Amino acid sequence: MLIAMVLWGIWLPCCLGQTTSPSQDGKMKFRLSGYPRKHNEGRVEVFYNGEWGTICDDDFTLANAHVLCRHLGFVEALSWSHSAKYGPGTGKIWLDNVMCGGSENSIEKCVSRGWGNSDCTHQEDAGVVCKDERLPGFADSNIIEMQVDENRMEKIRLRPLSGAHAGRMPVTEGVIEVKFKEGWGHICNTGWNTKNSRVVCGMMGFPSQRTMGKKPSSLQAVYRIHSVACTGNEAHLSACSMEFSKANSSASCADGGAAVVSCVSGPQFTQSRARRVKLNPMSHVRLKGGAKTGEGRVEVLKGSEWGTVCDDHWNLQSASVVCRELGFGTAKEALTGARMGQGMGPIYMNEVQCRGEEKSLWDCPHKSITAEDCKHMEDASVICNIPYMGFEKSIRLTGGRTRLEGRVELLLSTGNGVRDWGLVCGDGWTSREAMVVCRQLGLGHASSGLRETWYWDSSNVTEMLLSGVKCKGDEMTLTDCQHHSVVSCKRAGAQFSAGVICSHTASDLVLNAPLVEQTVYIEDRPLHLLYCAAEENCLAKSAAQASWPYGHRRLLRFSSEIHNIGKTDFRPRLGRHSWVWHECHRHYHSMDIFTYYDLLSLNGTKVADGHKASFCLEDTECHEGVSKHYECANFGEQGITVGCWDLYRHDIDCQWIDITDVKPGNYILQVVINPNFEVAESDFTNNAMRCNCKYDGNRVWLHKCHLGDSFSEEAEKEFEHYPGQLNNRIS
Repeated sequence: MLIAMVLWGIWLPCCLGQTTSPSQDGKMKFRLSGYPRKHNEGRVEVFYNGEWGTICDDDFTLANAHVLCRHLGFVEALSWSHSAKYGPGTGKIWLDNVMCGGSENSIEKCVSRGWGNSDCTHQEDAGVVCKDERLPGFADSNIIEMQVDENRMEKIRLRPLSGAHAGRMPVTEGVIEVKFKEGWGHICNTGWNTKNSRVVCGMMGFPSQRTMGKKPSSLQAVYRIHSVACTGNEAHLSACSMEFSKANSSASCADGGAAVVSCVSGPQFTQSRARRVKLNPMSHVRLKGGAKTGEGRVEVLKGSEWGTVCDDHWNLQSASVVCRELGFGTAKEALTGARMGQGMGPIYMNEVQCRGEEKSLWDCPHKSITAEDCKHMEDASVICNIPYMGFEKSIRLTGGRTRLEGRVELLLSTGNGVRDWGLVCGDGWTSREAMVVCRQLGLGHASSGLRETWYWDSSNVTEMLLSGVKCKGDEMTLTDCQHHSVVSCKRAGAQFSAGVICSHTASDLVLNAPLVEQTVYIEDRPLHLLYCAAEENCLAKSAAQASWPYGHRRLLRFSSEIHNIGKTDFRPRLGRHSWVWHECHRHYHSMDIFTYYDLLSLNGTKVADGHKASFCLEDTECHEGVSKHYECANFGEQGITVGCWDLYRHDIDCQWIDITDVKPGNYILQVVINPNFEVAESDFTNNAMRCNCKYDGNRVWLHKCHLGDSFSEEAEKEFEHYPGQLNNRIS
């Protein structure tokens, strides 16, 4: 029976290109609309008495804009605009001659002519530019809504065509069902074509569609939508031309059939998908910094290096080209203002304006930019529609204080076709594994990966069903990660099972690679100045046999500048009560190991190493407009604020590699931040930096210093197979 089949769907938001605030008091809502604009600017629209409308610019002031920006969840306004700068609105002009003092907590408390009393036209619609800083606790959905006339589509789903396909994920083929306020309805298939199917498949998370003939349907169908005519490039079905039946009625369908689509899955979502499916290595676009599959900061490959895209004119059409290129559906949201974190390195594209049918973002009209045009605070991001896979049904968290934390329990086969809930061994469990759990559950980023969960003992599940889990961090499910074929857990007992704490935001550390290249040098340092360094194991083992305090150690020195480009502050995993005091340097260590410094031979063998305990995590400098929060002096709080960086100067103790025993030659210098994944981040692939290194016995040269994920695969292979320099000149 069709009714018993598996149903699934996605939300179809309901006014293209708009950012809506949550309802303030059940009666009023506010949103920014218009084009072109960014997420913190636009025409102000108010939802009042069940209808959206605008505000006239008569008597408008910056004080009015302050009140409206706070309604929208921003701390204040930067400016306002008149004469429909963001385009004229439609519907009511709700307010006119508004005059606020600026401190009001509601626009209703400002002086005006009253609701709906105006002598303006929409050519006088007011707009605002808000400071891109959120009020504490404000939950911003940034949903791009759409509406066609008064017919609001709330949801869309595919009903499988036959019972044989009912249990398969994803559902790629089926009858289209659209939910309205009064219930579910169908689309008449008269005139239905592949362009229409392309739009629906994109909404369901699929990059393309198959040609499919009309299939007769025995459904007692309610046909609410007729004569659909899409161009194929729309991000939502509601943006297509169509006719509606009146509510609670159904016009007949000439061919008597409900519209059906057959979609093609991207490689990550095929029903027989291989584990750890990789995207096309030749792809020239990727997503970084997102918590879920199919979302992130847009990065494009130009030549051999990855860079970002500026958000000027960034919209759903351009974002959808990115999503389809990566094997997803259309874009659900096109985000501006580095909403998925700021990138590092070059910014390649600006004012991208795709039509929607392009195969690659590089095929779209765009401008090449200079450093003066855009900054990384304007990096564009996307959230793509992806197919529903039901991954969250086979994993759960128990015992936590909130739904974002708990002991990890998996639904796995225990033999003879029986599936049961079991625990995951905590041995070797890190925040990388926790990242995958949080992603699978749809709970955002990982905040912590816990190896002991005795304090969350609230479940009757006691058997370990999975051990030896080792994830890269980008897997969609925990069982996609490497793990033991037979359970082997060193510490028995449920109290040693794995747990996670998830979070909506995460930090992301990256090293300033060019600075390492610019500051490198060699120092022969007298032993009598190295007693503290020896105490902290910052010298090679041979130093123990030296004739202290006479003699020298040869040190490879350089500066490290560690930036936090994520969305939350980087904090030590342990609280200050667990920090260790070091008398010699008179500071606290908040992490055992913060950075590894390795000198490798060209075949990858380590010839010398160093390390940096996190003796003092603090904000050395910050971007303009960002305040410092962390300072180590006087046992202060430690951390790195978003938009700030911690500079370990080349002349600080242990900011080196002891190369006293290293012979002249060609090497690779490698620096790894947060190497043991102690602190959760949104992205671990950019934590390593590598350089080609030539040491001639007296001097040292570095070149091609880069983050571990900033080169193309071909360029990285060329770097790894580097034969070494034959002279001391770097071209």
